Amino acid sequence: MTAVVVSDPGQAHLQRLMASWGMLADLCISDLLLLLPFADESGSRFSVIGQMRPTTGQTLHKEDLVGRLIDEVERPLVGRAWRLGEIVEGESGIGGRGERARVQCIPVRFGGQLLAVLTRESPLSIGRRPGELERIYVQVFDRFARMIVNGEFPFLGEDVTTEESPRVGDGVIVLDQGARVEYASPNAVSALHRMGITTNAEGLRLDELGMEETAVERSFATVLPVNEEIERRNDVVISLRCIPLLDQGRITGALALIRDVSDLRRRDRLLISKDATIREIHHRVKNNLQTISSLLRLRARRLHPGLGRTALDDVEREIRSIAIVHEILSRDASEQVAFEEIIRSLVRMAEDTAHSLGKPVRFRTEGDAGELPADVATPLAVIITELFQNAVEHAFPDDGKPDEDGESPGGDAAGDDRPWRVEAALANNGHWLTVDVRDNGRGLPPGFALESTTSLGLSIVRDLVTTQLGGSIAMYGGKGTHVELRIPAGPGAGDGLG
Repeated sequence: MTAVVVSDPGQAHLQRLMASWGMLADLCISDLLLLLPFADESGSRFSVIGQMRPTTGQTLHKEDLVGRLIDEVERPLVGRAWRLGEIVEGESGIGGRGERARVQCIPVRFGGQLLAVLTRESPLSIGRRPGELERIYVQVFDRFARMIVNGEFPFLGEDVTTEESPRVGDGVIVLDQGARVEYASPNAVSALHRMGITTNAEGLRLDELGMEETAVERSFATVLPVNEEIERRNDVVISLRCIPLLDQGRITGALALIRDVSDLRRRDRLLISKDATIREIHHRVKNNLQTISSLLRLRARRLHPGLGRTALDDVEREIRSIAIVHEILSRDASEQVAFEEIIRSLVRMAEDTAHSLGKPVRFRTEGDAGELPADVATPLAVIITELFQNAVEHAFPDDGKPDEDGESPGGDAAGDDRPWRVEAALANNGHWLTVDVRDNGRGLPPGFALESTTSLGLSIVRDLVTTQLGGSIAMYGGKGTHVELRIPAGPGAGDGLG
C-alpha cells in the first residue's frame, strides 16, 4: 500500500506546517506527530512523516518515529479524527510499551481538502494542576489547532523564521482582539524591563507601554505573521514576531513572541567591525608592497645591466604578485580568494615583461582554480609569476625568429601573429589543484634535472610547491616545455603553511 497522493499545494502546506510547528510543540508542551493516511483513505493505516519534540518540557517519545506505520488498533483516535474531520482527544496506548498518554488528534486541512492528521501526545498528568503559564500556553495552542482544522494555519506566504527568530521559551505576549495585552510570560516581562518598561502590561496596548507596535499593526492589517526588531537605549535590541489568531477568518487576537537579541546584534557589529579592519589591513599591506616594488624598480634602473639588476627585477615582480593577492583580499574580508582574478593580473604582468624584452609572446589561460585560501593563493601567485617569467626569458630566442630546425609556430586562428605562446591550464576538483604551464619554445636543455637546477627562479618554484604547499612538480621537455603542478586543495589545504 502507498500513502495518499497529496497535491503540490497540499505538500507545500504540510511543509510550511513542519517548518513552524516547533512553536506549536513548545506551546502545548507535548510531542507532535504528522500522520499521512494510505491510498485507500479508510483511515485505518497511517505513516508518520514528521515528528517534533518540545523544548519547554520533556519528550514522550525518545525514539525516532518518522517512517513508522501505525494502524487504527494502535491509535483509534487518529482514524476517528480522519473520518470525522474534527478534533478528537482522549487517552491512548503508546506503541507496545503499555504506556498510556493524553492524545489530541487534529485534522490538517487546506483548500477544503483533508491532508493529514497532527497528533499532540503527552504523558498523563494525574493529580497535578497546571500553572498559569502552562494553562495559557495550551489555550493558545488550542486556538492554533482550530486554525489548522479550518485551513487557516500555517499562513500562506508568511515570513520565513530563522534561528534568530524568537521562540516560545524566549517570551510570550498574548494580545486580545483590540491588540491589548492579555498575558505576558515571565521571560517576556524581563525583556520589557530591558527596554525600560516596568509598568504592568496587562490590559494595555504596546504603544501605551511605550513600545513600538508597527509589527502588531501590520500583522492585524495583513492577517499574516510579521517580524520586527526594536532598538532602545543602551544598545537594547528586541526581536518581535506577531502571529494573528483567527477564527473562521476573523482576527480574535495575536501571539507575540519576544526575544532579547542585544548580545547577538552586538556580536554582529563586532564582526562587521572586524571584517572592516581585516580589509583595511590587507589594503595597507598591498600599498606597502607596492611601495617596496616601486623602490626596487627605481634601484634596478640605477644599476647597469647584469646579475644585480636582474635579481632586483625578479624580486620586484614577485612582490607585485603578492600585492595582487592582498588587493583582492582588501575587497572582501573572507580568507578565500577567487584565483581567476589573480591569474588575469599575472598574465598582464608577464605580457608587459615580454613586451619590454621585445618578444612577441602570446599568453592564454583556461580552466579555473576556484576559490583558494589566501595562504595557498599567495605562494601560487609567486609560482606562476616565476614560471611565466622563466618562459619569457629562456624558452624563446631574443630575436623572435624560428629555431634552427626552421619550424615556427606561427599565429592562431584568431589572427594573432605572435609566434610564441605560453598557455596555463588550471583545474580544481575539490581534492587536488592542478596547474599545467606549457610553452612552444626551445624546450629544456640536455641533461636538465629540476632537483639539481642552479636557476634561482626554478629553485624558488620547487621549494614553494613541495615545502610550502605540500604538492609535487614535474617538468618535461620536447617541443617546448611543460610544467605540471599538483597541489592539495581539499579541507585543510593551506593549514600550517607559512
